[in-house]
Amino acid sequence: MDVLWRSKGFAAEVLDVFDRSLTDKELVSQSKALCKDYIVSRLNQNGLGWSKAELNFSCSNASVYEASMVLLCLGDELECIQPSLYRNVARQLNISVAMANMVSDAFIGVATEIFSTGVTWGKIVAMYAVAGALAVDCVRQGHVSNVHAIVDSLGQFVRKYLVHWLKRRGGWMEINKCVVRKDLIPENHWMYSVIDSLKYFLTSVYVYIMKEP
Repeated sequence: MDVLWRSKGFAAEVLDVFDRSLTDKELVSQSKALCKDYIVSRLNQNGLGWSKAELNFSCSNASVYEASMVLLCLGDELECIQPSLYRNVARQLNISVAMANMVSDAFIGVATEIFSTGVTWGKIVAMYAVAGALAVDCVRQGHVSNVHAIVDSLGQFVRKYLVHWLKRRGGWMEINKCVVRKDLIPENHWMYSVIDSLKYFLTSVYVYIMKEP
C-alpha cells in the first residue's frame, strides 16, 4: 500500500511538471517580446532601419519565435486588406506622439474598443498592428523612446484583459492553427474575426477622437 501511495504521488508530480501552465508573468513577457518583434518588422518595412537589439529583444524561446513568425504573417494579411487603416494612426486618432502618456492612453483606448465584444486571434493581430503602426509614427517623428511606452502598454493590457484567455488556449502556440504550416499561408477561418476587428478599430478611432478632454 505504501509503495502504491508513493507511486501515485510520483505520478502526480510528473504530471504536474508536464501540465504546468504558463504563469501570468511569462505570458505577459512573451506578449511583449512578440510586440517588440512586430514593431521591429514594421519599422524595417518602412525603411526606418531598426534592429532587435535597439529594443533589447532576444527571442531564445523556440515556441515564441514560431508564434512571432505566424503573428507577422497574419499581420501582413490584415494590413493588406485595408492598408490605410494602419497608416498614420496617430493622425487618425488626432494625438501627438511627442508625449508618452498620450501614446499609451491612445493605444489602451483603441485596444479596449477592439476587444469590447470579446477576444479572437483576429482582434489580437489587430492590436499588434495598431502597436506597430503607432511605433512607426513615433520613430518617424523623432520620439523613439515612446516605442517602449507602446510595448509596456501592450504588456499592461495583456496582463489585465488577455492573460486568462491565452491560458485557456495553452499560450501563444495556438495561434499557429491560424495558418497552413508549410508556407505560412493564413487559413480562411481566421479572416472572419479579422474583418470584425477592422470594424471595431474604426469604431475605436471615432470614440477616441470624440472623447471629452
